[in-house]
Amino acid sequence: AFDVLQLEDYDWVTSGNTAASAAGATLVTKRLGYPVTEQHYFSGFVQNAANAPVQWPLIEAATNAAQARGAAEAFIWALPQVTRDGFTHFDVQEAQMQPFDDVSFPISIGLKASVQPNFSTQVVTTASGYEQRNVDWASARLHFDAGPGVRAEADLETLIAFFRARRGAARGFRFRDPYDFSSNGMTGTPTATDQTIGTGDGSTARFPLVKSYGLAGDAELRPITRPVSVSMLVAVAGAAMTSGWSLDATNAVVFTTPPAAGAAITVGFLFDVPVRFAEDKLTVDVNNFLAGAVPSVPLIEVREA
Repeated sequence: AFDVLQLEDYDWVTSGNTAASAAGATLVTKRLGYPVTEQHYFSGFVQNAANAPVQWPLIEAATNAAQARGAAEAFIWALPQVTRDGFTHFDVQEAQMQPFDDVSFPISIGLKASVQPNFSTQVVTTASGYEQRNVDWASARLHFDAGPGVRAEADLETLIAFFRARRGAARGFRFRDPYDFSSNGMTGTPTATDQTIGTGDGSTARFPLVKSYGLAGDAELRPITRPVSVSMLVAVAGAAMTSGWSLDATNAVVFTTPPAAGAAITVGFLFDVPVRFAEDKLTVDVNNFLAGAVPSVPLIEVREA
């Protein structure tokens, strides 16, 4: 009666139950008789932005699994949530360029940088003057200008060498925001109870790092993907843990034993911002520089899953 079978997979995907997802797809294929080449697969849904760092990777993995088993189409939905969280998926057909160099921009130059946190808000004004505002991004994207930190010819030489090593805008790198680099306030000394990153349920062992801005319940939860590992402090239910946890490849906290149900997981850390040069060119005029002109060195934050 129908040409295509459409399968939606939500709860199993977002909870990481890959075994149930695979078994369900096998059962439906057998019972309804649609070959996998006549199936469309809809993978997960991130309803709450606070769950985005955990659920988007699970959704992407489930979509890849559907493609691997031969589904005619695989969909990641829905557009408002994809836009809100900045989710991006690439089907890589050739060798991937090194996307990020885990090196720091010269801190002495970056100390005088200017910073601009940017959001994306669509504002519609009615004929009567009332507004409807739609927020596209759950978290701000930072722009920096590191030019004010270039004070001497030696700084110019360091900057040019660093720019060339990054291939211009091609490769990302670490940048220390001079105004906001700590879990404790903006620049305070970290403690193990600065930021709450989750609550134990007895089975979840992985907790992505976030920093909260604003009042509880309505705060911006900023994903932190480039912590300074040696600065990391972790506590469960207020008790500091010096072992039993580690940082995974995405710098999320992973416990050897999942925290007990109801236990608050808190952390403290210093962190850098993943950025890239905003342009593929760097304009340096030595004569103007010696005359007191400050070069422009625009940097832009790189979104990381």
